[in-house]
Amino acid sequence: MVADRSEAGLASARPSGESGPRRRPKNRKAQIVGVAARAFAERGYHPVGVDEIAAEVGISGPALYRHFSNKYAMLVAAAEMGAQQLLDSAKAADNPKLEPEPRLTALIRGITEHTIDCRREGGLYRWERRYLEREDRARIRVSYAELHETVAAPIAELYPDADPADVMLRSAAVLSAIGSVTGHRTALSNARIVALLNDICWDILRAELPPPPPPVTGDPIVRGLPVISKREQLLTEAIRIFGRQGYHEASIEEIGAAAGINASSVYRYFSSKSDLLAAAFHRTGERVAIANAEALSEATGRADAAVRIAERFARMTFAMPEILPVYFAEFSNLPATEQHRLRSIQRQNVLEWANLLEGDQTEARFRVHAAIGQVIDVGRRLRFDSRPQQLARVRALMSAVLLGAAPADESPLPPGE
Repeated sequence: MVADRSEAGLASARPSGESGPRRRPKNRKAQIVGVAARAFAERGYHPVGVDEIAAEVGISGPALYRHFSNKYAMLVAAAEMGAQQLLDSAKAADNPKLEPEPRLTALIRGITEHTIDCRREGGLYRWERRYLEREDRARIRVSYAELHETVAAPIAELYPDADPADVMLRSAAVLSAIGSVTGHRTALSNARIVALLNDICWDILRAELPPPPPPVTGDPIVRGLPVISKREQLLTEAIRIFGRQGYHEASIEEIGAAAGINASSVYRYFSSKSDLLAAAFHRTGERVAIANAEALSEATGRADAAVRIAERFARMTFAMPEILPVYFAEFSNLPATEQHRLRSIQRQNVLEWANLLEGDQTEARFRVHAAIGQVIDVGRRLRFDSRPQQLARVRALMSAVLLGAAPADESPLPPGE
């Protein structure tokens, strides 16, 4: 039996002692935004309908439009709410009067507890910008910039000789590790998640970072030859176009033109745009599986294998940085059967990686997801600069997340950093 979620149905379900017209909750707008944020985070932007958001809240579609003019307005409100609440949680936990180490510990705990509370909707931050208009994106970015500065301030105090760019890099890495819990549903008690993420964040803060590469001068060096296979060209161009403008805004004609063929010829290789998206995800999963197998065959031990996988994963992602944002934003556009198959592949790759780590295997999966987050979020801060020196810095952060940092009696940062 399907529950009656209409306003009339809900009114009829009220206790018999209640009479008179139902009062509209004062937080109705915030309630709508929360439901919309969860729906967008879990299913993407386009598949979510206004009516289903209204039904989840328990109101009619017309009633929802009294608060928001359209679905885009709800997305903006959800993105703003997510950024502002995260910033508020950081400011509430921050105490500049404390010494840097306890101050950072309190910040990490406050941000982590908030992120756990909004775990279902928190993943929106990874892809919301692709659908936001320029002005909205710029406004929301201000809140995230302030959040990074809030976390960076005690890091700079803890390591006063560190390069400011490295301080901000560590801030991004810490926030990425915390935010990684919104990208998976691995079960663990809240207390254990808080403790684990605190350990991971301090592993990041104590990690030894290689020096950054020199500034780029002149034209960047282009490495590699273009693929000849039209099927591979179509996959490559589709990922780039999906990443640049979103799945729904991309057309078969545009993808075909980027690969040098007309739209009708695309259908010789792929039956539909959805088939093209699924093929791109499957190809990525296959490459990760191959990288895992290569790392295992070359490794001298379990920890070495875990780091080799991290290195390959970072290199693959930096070579095609659009693929992971596309995965998070466009996954729900696949048929349910394809989603199930791809999730199984992803889960298997994560489990194989996690099995290489010592200790509790559930916590190991959290560490793997946090390492993947380093590639996405730190990579974005580095503009996916694929020079070996930058990849070495990402590898150092991923290694710290996976294996822990240097022993406590060693210097947290290398001399002169």
